[in-house]
Amino acid sequence: MRFGILCIIGLLLSVELASSQTKKTPGPTPTPALPDFRPALIGTGPNALTNTIDTADLIKKGQKEAAVMFSCLVAPSGDIVRSGTYRGTKGSELLEKEVLKRLASTKFIPAIHNHQPVIAVFYGTVKLAVVNGKPRLRIFANQQLQELDHETDFIDPQPYVGQDSKFSGTHYPETPTTVMLTGAVELAAEVDAVGNLKSMQVMSEEPPFMNFGEAALSDFSGAKFIPAFRNGKPVDSQVTLHLYYKP
Repeated sequence: MRFGILCIIGLLLSVELASSQTKKTPGPTPTPALPDFRPALIGTGPNALTNTIDTADLIKKGQKEAAVMFSCLVAPSGDIVRSGTYRGTKGSELLEKEVLKRLASTKFIPAIHNHQPVIAVFYGTVKLAVVNGKPRLRIFANQQLQELDHETDFIDPQPYVGQDSKFSGTHYPETPTTVMLTGAVELAAEVDAVGNLKSMQVMSEEPPFMNFGEAALSDFSGAKFIPAFRNGKPVDSQVTLHLYYKP
């Protein structure tokens, strides 16, 4: 399930601050400047998630066609520091375990904002199919059902930490019960092509009347995003964000 990431984000920010305050000796000629912004990406190297999921073993163990959504916190180094899976299709348990296992050691391409790597949340979906008796794995950088159905080249907007963004992770709310519950919230978000949050509203929350919807709105108040990308270019977007709150 999705995670509370406040402590992890605080640790990453302290490391980044210490690094920025360390005196650096002159080095080789600097590399070309990074882009203004770029989303976190799965990549194509040997440690990329696409190349580490063992589809043959999954089929051997009995995994049928399945899909599962996941989110992960991508550090400026590209390392995954926290991750979770959710909204898996029926019978996707083996796929979920494999995705979580591989996320623990995989490497992403970090997000970029204002020409610098930033901490960002990646939203993705893994789909496993069997075509002509062979496994077919596809990993998408979005969680929008219509985009997934058409397997389009679309990347969800990604909230990032630091610089001009006030996003600092998800925070478990005070609930009117002594029983610790897991909350699920769906937010409808409109983000423009430069990453500004134009509007946000709660579409659903479970269980109701437990302040999870209010917590979600508060968590994203003042958040900035790496904008959505379609076919390699930033675009305006209207998306659904799936949030989970664990005690």
